[in-house]
Amino acid sequence: MRPRRSLPLITAVTALLLSGCAAQAGPDPAASTPASAAPVSTCVADPETVIARTEALPTSAMPAVLAATIDAAAQAGFAAAAAPGAIVAVQSPDGLFLQAYGIADPTTGAAMTTDLYQRVGSITKPFTVTLLAQLAAEGELSLDDPISEYIDGVEGGDAITLRELADMTSGIASYTLDEAWQARFFDEPLTQWTPDELIRVGTSLPAKGFAPGTAFDYSNTNTVLLGRVIEKVTGRSYGDALTNGILKPLGMDHSVFPVDAAFPSPHARGYTLQGGRATPDAPEETTDWNPSWAWSAGGLISSASDLLTFGRAEATGAGLLPAAAQLDRLTSFREFNGAGAGGYGLGWGCQNGWVGHAGELPGYNSSMFYDTAHDVTVITMTNSDIPSGDCEAPTLTDNPTGIVCSSPATRIFTSIAAALGTPFAPQR
Repeated sequence: MRPRRSLPLITAVTALLLSGCAAQAGPDPAASTPASAAPVSTCVADPETVIARTEALPTSAMPAVLAATIDAAAQAGFAAAAAPGAIVAVQSPDGLFLQAYGIADPTTGAAMTTDLYQRVGSITKPFTVTLLAQLAAEGELSLDDPISEYIDGVEGGDAITLRELADMTSGIASYTLDEAWQARFFDEPLTQWTPDELIRVGTSLPAKGFAPGTAFDYSNTNTVLLGRVIEKVTGRSYGDALTNGILKPLGMDHSVFPVDAAFPSPHARGYTLQGGRATPDAPEETTDWNPSWAWSAGGLISSASDLLTFGRAEATGAGLLPAAAQLDRLTSFREFNGAGAGGYGLGWGCQNGWVGHAGELPGYNSSMFYDTAHDVTVITMTNSDIPSGDCEAPTLTDNPTGIVCSSPATRIFTSIAAALGTPFAPQR
């Protein structure tokens, strides 16, 4: 999830749809042109086996050889990434790897540590859709309900279902594409936004021009609408619903949903080139920017250890959803950007058997993916959203060339995924 004010606005240059890098104006991740929405349910080869994984994984240290392999891959990715610091967490049947790299605060030289809180951006989306799936499993709603049953004023809302909002096939434009909204966001980054303000901006934009359910187009408006549905059905605030439905049951005590710009300590300082004020040799600090503009589409604050817990639970359904509902999620992926390229489903993406999401707010980039074939969860976090490599988006002065453009957390994740033997190829 990233608003980006650059020239030209809203022009797709590179969109890494699962990775969270959008080297373009608009949201993160982004698709400015709808792609195919054909089923690719086989992205997860054996969903029943995934659902059967109910036992906890060990928290003991990984064997030294495996830990060294992951560390070398993480360091290689970090060396080419445009970020002061990074956190890497990997958990598998072999144990736990948890390591920090680089600097959390360039003004003091304080080192990155593994216990830091992080604004995780669009990783919030899987949480929101999990809450929605829980309500459906409890019979409180149906994913086939039209959004008009819950929210007034959505053009064509009688024909747009909650499922189509969750899998990004509604055709409703993202509010982050609105130029006036972008201008205000970057000029006044401390603004406190309400969900209804965001919905009004998004639903006032022209629809994407395809019948709901027939094409993919990533929109933050979709997930904000779902957050309001959750509030209406539960009678709770989104934050309370999140705490009661996911955070407490999973023991995620280092995750919070802020109502304003509050940021628990300890946390790293974040840096961006977005917004028009930063330069390649002087990124802008965003630590205190208000994340209310992202709400249920991207406002969550979490930690590497907590995301390890959720990343596996989201994939297996353990502690979150009954088996039938989880099977629906694991087979919900729709193809985008060409046959076999990967897909997006009910609040998450899939590529080569990896399921999960990436997230970005200006200054912070995170990645959360689970290898369904090998029961491995990988979390990467950086205190920068600045891409590196052969990008058309702004990069740092010392930007490396001759490598593919990537956001920093994604670059580290793809390096680790390759070293573990299950490559991940971000969509372009």
